[in-house]
Amino acid sequence: MPDIIRRSPAGAILGEGPLWSRRDNCVYWVDILGNKLHAYYLDNSARTWQFPEHITWVIEREQGGFIAGLMSGFAEVTLDPLTIKHIANPYPHEPENRLNDAKADSLGRIWAGSMHKPIEKVSGAFYRLNVDLTVQEVDGPYKIANGPAFTADHRTVYHTDTAVGEVYVFDIDDNGELTNKRLFIKFTDDMGGPDGMTADAQGGLWIAHWGPGRVTRFKADGTEDFHIDLPAKQTTSPCFAGEKLDRLFVTSAAEGLTEDREGGTLFEIPSELLRGHTGLEPQKFKG
Repeated sequence: MPDIIRRSPAGAILGEGPLWSRRDNCVYWVDILGNKLHAYYLDNSARTWQFPEHITWVIEREQGGFIAGLMSGFAEVTLDPLTIKHIANPYPHEPENRLNDAKADSLGRIWAGSMHKPIEKVSGAFYRLNVDLTVQEVDGPYKIANGPAFTADHRTVYHTDTAVGEVYVFDIDDNGELTNKRLFIKFTDDMGGPDGMTADAQGGLWIAHWGPGRVTRFKADGTEDFHIDLPAKQTTSPCFAGEKLDRLFVTSAAEGLTEDREGGTLFEIPSELLRGHTGLEPQKFKG
């Protein structure tokens, strides 16, 4: 059995938001509480950018640069030199909230969840950043909004509330709006919390478990296909990467742990353990 590969030293407080960039031949990922954006290049080099506030994800912009999720909301970001231009704060009435996981859809819009940073209130929601830079709240409330993940045809999106252990599925209608929200999976206590997710090209959904340290592939009917254990307890989000999208990277967190020496590591799961499954090309923001 091949070993799990460590692609960064342990140390991220809350590693999250992995993104495959074919343009830059790297996996971008963040340390939310460390205010850092990391890049692991597939030539085995790495870089880090320090941000002035919490950064929760980046998504490539079709015209160049990135859109980022920050404590203060959505922002335009470029690297080298680092520039930040704020777009919108979707929760001005909740100053302790921050954005959490996000993905872009085939129409070039960004879907992002939010949460209360001290995790004391159910004040999070699910938002959409449109290409005209307007923001809409599309679902809520959530305590810890996580995910989302789109199927290959972009007619279905998964989203989760980690705090209650529930993964939801929505249909997307011809106008690009959410419909027919329903429960997809209910995690039991021994499964930990459902965290970040990614869909594969074969119709499965891969979910990182916060707590038991694993990534599980679920079939389209919500039943477990198989799972892969990782050395860190708090795995946070998976993404497929590489020329053939046949490499799976997983972020993890050390937050709140004193004895997990692997927490905060970026892992790569060897392709032999993926059983032939491959990922979907990440979409870019078209605004």
